[in-house]
Amino acid sequence: TRRDLQSAAKSKGLPWDSSKAFDQSAPISAIVPASASIHSAMERAKINLSVNDEIRQIATLDQMIWSTREIIHQLSTLFHLQPGDLIFTGTPSGVGPITAGDKIEATVE
Repeated sequence: TRRDLQSAAKSKGLPWDSSKAFDQSAPISAIVPASASIHSAMERAKINLSVNDEIRQIATLDQMIWSTREIIHQLSTLFHLQPGDLIFTGTPSGVGPITAGDKIEATVE
């Protein structure tokens, strides 16, 4: 999140989606398709984020307010979703600043 853009928009009562979607805001690795067996265990999947080898965030998908099925269902009423589409949601506690050169690693187990 670009906190500068978010703060400026919020102070004017404007939407702050531009603070979430800006050039190079969502770098990702190659997409690895999930096996069929993972779908039944998906809600228990553990998400980890580390910065410079220091764990910043750990959570499981079942801690989200809405399940992945509910999120996909709702979004599919608004958008034509296709295999390979990425859905970005909020994050667990541990959000903090990063700087150029930081090594960021995220995993889903």
